[in-house]
Amino acid sequence: MTKKERAAEAVKILKELYPDAVCSLTASDPFELLVAVRLSAQCTDARVNLVTPALFERYKTIEDYAAADVKEIEKYIHSCGFYKHKAESIVGMAQKILSDFDGRVPDNIEDLITLPGVGRKTANLIVGDVYGKEAIVVDTHCIRITNRIGLVSEKDPKKIEFALKKIIPADEGSAFCHRIVHFGRDVCSARKPLCDACRMKEICKRVGVK
Repeated sequence: MTKKERAAEAVKILKELYPDAVCSLTASDPFELLVAVRLSAQCTDARVNLVTPALFERYKTIEDYAAADVKEIEKYIHSCGFYKHKAESIVGMAQKILSDFDGRVPDNIEDLITLPGVGRKTANLIVGDVYGKEAIVVDTHCIRITNRIGLVSEKDPKKIEFALKKIIPADEGSAFCHRIVHFGRDVCSARKPLCDACRMKEICKRVGVK
């Protein structure tokens, strides 16, 4: 079985398990999603979704965020952790989008990663979920599971991203990554994977992972 064949099988199984998987962060526009993803660093999506309603009610536009007092934003996002850095980057993102991108969240990775606090993982999520373009969101679940099932033999997120883009169909990448998060939480956890109940155990057996 080639990596592309194994990838096709993984895509098929995950699609059957999680046909309606989407990003679990709640947002009503591209900038809100960008903010929510920034807050999710080292924080659960569930916690972020508890914090963002009040934040989004207070700041309704990119202009609001660009003019915001960082200290005030800190109060809204304190429970998400690393709140000082996150607040600074949220204001900085808004200011840069206004000054460099005419107030529109960029639609490509190269521009997105110029924003404060935005790395390739966040950029890929925005590109895929907002603009429907090819995207591979490499988080800890993606790193762990794609290594276990033999799609990659690599720990570096950027290298994994490019490796998966070679074997995952472009129109499946974004959904594949959302599904793999659910699969990682439900079945293929870091410490105690439920191998006996795993729909992908045959793929793992072929590469010697149990």
